Amino acid sequence: MMLPPMMTIAALNAAYAGGHTPLDVVEEVIRRRDAIPDRAVFITETPAEALRAAAQAVMAGPRDLPLWGIPFAVKDNIDVAGLPTTAACPAYAYAPDQDATVIARLRAAGAIVIGKTNLDQFATGLNGTRSPHGAPRSVFSADHVSGGSSSGSAVAVASGLCAFALGTDTAGSGRVPAAFNNLVGIKPTPGLVPNTGVIPACRSVDVVTVLAGSVEDGVAVRRVMDGFDAADPFSRPAVPAALPPRLRIGVLHGTEREFFGNAEVEALYDAAIARAQALGATILPFDYAPFREAAALLYEGPWVAERLAAVEGFLGTNADDFDPTVRRIIEGAKGRTAVEAFNGLYRLKAICQQVAPVWEAVDVLMLPTVPTTCTVVEMLADPITRNSQFGRYTNFVNLMGLAAIAVPAGFGPSGLPAGVTLVGPAFSDDALAPFAAALHAAAACGAGRDRQAQVPAAPLPELPSGWLPIAVVGAHLTDMPLNHELTGPGGVRLSETTTSPEYRLYALPGTVPLKPGLLHDPAFTGPGIAVEVWALPAAAFGAFVSRIPAPLGIGKLTLADGSAVSGFLCEAHALDGAEEITSFGGWRAYLSSNALREST
Repeated sequence: MMLPPMMTIAALNAAYAGGHTPLDVVEEVIRRRDAIPDRAVFITETPAEALRAAAQAVMAGPRDLPLWGIPFAVKDNIDVAGLPTTAACPAYAYAPDQDATVIARLRAAGAIVIGKTNLDQFATGLNGTRSPHGAPRSVFSADHVSGGSSSGSAVAVASGLCAFALGTDTAGSGRVPAAFNNLVGIKPTPGLVPNTGVIPACRSVDVVTVLAGSVEDGVAVRRVMDGFDAADPFSRPAVPAALPPRLRIGVLHGTEREFFGNAEVEALYDAAIARAQALGATILPFDYAPFREAAALLYEGPWVAERLAAVEGFLGTNADDFDPTVRRIIEGAKGRTAVEAFNGLYRLKAICQQVAPVWEAVDVLMLPTVPTTCTVVEMLADPITRNSQFGRYTNFVNLMGLAAIAVPAGFGPSGLPAGVTLVGPAFSDDALAPFAAALHAAAACGAGRDRQAQVPAAPLPELPSGWLPIAVVGAHLTDMPLNHELTGPGGVRLSETTTSPEYRLYALPGTVPLKPGLLHDPAFTGPGIAVEVWALPAAAFGAFVSRIPAPLGIGKLTLADGSAVSGFLCEAHALDGAEEITSFGGWRAYLSSNALREST
């Protein structure tokens, strides 16, 4: 069968709609997997016959599953029943008797595991060279590192072997390899996606990540994995955080702009800032120094003791089975004291307080995902320093409990890619997605090895559980005087659209601030009236509606696509003598026209 160079969920669904089957797809996976020149991508491949059996099992089940027949790869520190888990250390290998929670959820959604991928041993590294199974390479250069520790997962996706892959991220392991392979890296808020069945690196800050060709695909997969899991002591229910429609984005400036001499990556970062501004964001410099201090705590502070805690018994009996650099890092935790651990925690909390004003001034940060790159030879010659450079802008994020999405930022003259990462408050995962997708699309650099691939400009919005939608037509629109009544309680803008044709709009005299009145007239056929659909938590929705003054109220509006939503309507008696402004198509257009008339 013919599939594009990069597998995507949309392309696979289109193939299935056209009559192909998951069995056809796994045959293509097997062909591509056998042909890939980089033999360091997988530690264990799902055998061909087992892949075919998995496809047939999916075909025998319900067809309406969200990931029906979608192939994916799994970093080999995540348990998959039927395949060994090794963490890139053969002496550590074991055969799990059940799937990790995330794998169980993905398989239940119809996805098919194609194999276990290579990684920096015990997920200790950001470069992809610390494995006895070899060092996967960037899909754009056989000499350059792939990034890690989710190295094989990134290369598997970027090579077109599967639609997505799972990684893990403690210090940047799901974001760095995304940047080096022209991919999206979805790094959830710690606790949003369960870690049950995942070998820990630093248990208190680890997260399972998604590597994909687009934000849309990555978010769709993450949503399948989301959800509280009582078996994971660090799992927690999500409390979705909103972001305003027009973002204030913090960017690096001054001496904190460190690219270690890599002018290409610096130029691509500046180009991404310009694109963000063109997309409507306000760009604001901020002081990265305290964030950098927090980042240093992960490897230079007592958190390295968590890496020792994860493998202490095995290290005691099998020290010679460790990669030398990994062993050096983990053994560096010996002698760390509880006093040091508490002092490190106190310092982190103090830094979080110190940066609170930054989060009052900006909504998200936009950072270079990785400030520079290097060849495998260069990394092996200086593994600690080079790896530390890679984590300069990633290490702090999980320590501070934040959400992040890494997206491609284009290619330099060398032909190597770079990326930027949007970092937002805890549980802003869904709110980050639309701008991240728009930023990726604006870069026009494709996905993975296919630099010409078209990527979706935005993922489909998903209403948070328990939230209620409301359509606004006037003073509550974005940038209007009463919009704060929606953004204040954390409202999320879902879409911009119009009503169906049978609505009229009037300017209500004597209202402060000036407001329109929307009237439903079944006998009328007009252009439809511009509205924004927002969502509020149920309690906030009730409080919002209770404050609406007469003659306005909330009723059911029919939108242009035929769907119905709660929204503003006006009592007919209040429109006597009011100016009808239906022909303008919306309140914003009317105000602009009015302002123009008054200025001339």
